[in-house]
This record gives sequence, C-alpha cells and structure tokens, in this order.
Amino acid sequence: MNPGVLPLLRIPVGIVVERRRADSPWIEFVWRGIGVLPDGPEMTPWTIIREQEGTTLFYAGSATVDLYRSETARYRDNLATGAPSVWIVLAPSEGAWPYVVLAVTADPAEGEAFTEAGANLVEAVPMPEVLCQAIENFVAEHHVETEFVKRERRRADPEALARRHHDGGHE
Repeated sequence: MNPGVLPLLRIPVGIVVERRRADSPWIEFVWRGIGVLPDGPEMTPWTIIREQEGTTLFYAGSATVDLYRSETARYRDNLATGAPSVWIVLAPSEGAWPYVVLAVTADPAEGEAFTEAGANLVEAVPMPEVLCQAIENFVAEHHVETEFVKRERRRADPEALARRHHDGGHE
C-alpha cells in the first residue's frame, strides 16, 4: 500500500468468503473472509463452494498479494510468528453481492490499517504454505537490515541561553 510505488512481486490468490445465517433480528447473514487459495482458481466470482446448515462458502474472486521491498521487515515478522496470516479486506458493495474483495495483504500493519474504515470486514486468515515460501524467498532476496542510528544531542550553549534571556528574549 505504497502510493506511487509499484510492487516488486504480485502473487495471485483466490478469496473464500463465508456467509452464515445470523442469530439476530436485525441482520439476516454474517459475512467474513475465511481463506485464500493459491493461484486464484479459474472460477466465476461468487461461485458457491459448499452449503451446509445455514452456512455457505463462496469463491468471492481473485486478488493479488502485493509485495514491496520497503515492507520486508513486516513480512519477516509475520512469518516469524509461527502462524503467518494474510488479511482479507471486504468492502460494502451496492452490486449484486453485499461485499467486494477490496484487498488482500501479508503486511500486518496494512491489514490493521484497513480496520479503520468501519464498514470494511477485515479477517486475518492462515497463510497457505505456497504463499509462505514465496514471501520467505522475497524477504531473503530483498530485505536489507537498516541499522538504527542514535543521533547525538547537541549540548545547550549556556552563554547563548543567557544572552537571549538577558535582553527580554529578543536578539
């Protein structure tokens, strides 16, 4: 999510969405992203994958996980959790379906940022192994450790401070 910066790698994935009958008088269904499929299968968006007992799984469409050189530390941290995630972002739609796939990301900070728009549905789902491998390879190839450099503070010049305060703060 770097405006004006093109991703170095775009990995196609398919998005699986669950529609569950709501136990509520105000809404009929609860929707959420539940998984990503490697390679974005050749299926029409909103194809039913499975239906059972008030729950329907849909193939919601394809998207790409975009990888940027500047975010390799975040991808590495995500992989290091031992249970890496991908964030699926669904946005409200006025079309035939109540949501559209807005984004999918392997960057935890970007996934979190998408939650700030209250109407978006954002779910962290397990990252498929093939995607883990591709991101590990990307990090290995493009990550550059940036060293934290502590700047040395300049010491205050007591003479300059005294002069400034002596004449009422005007120079």
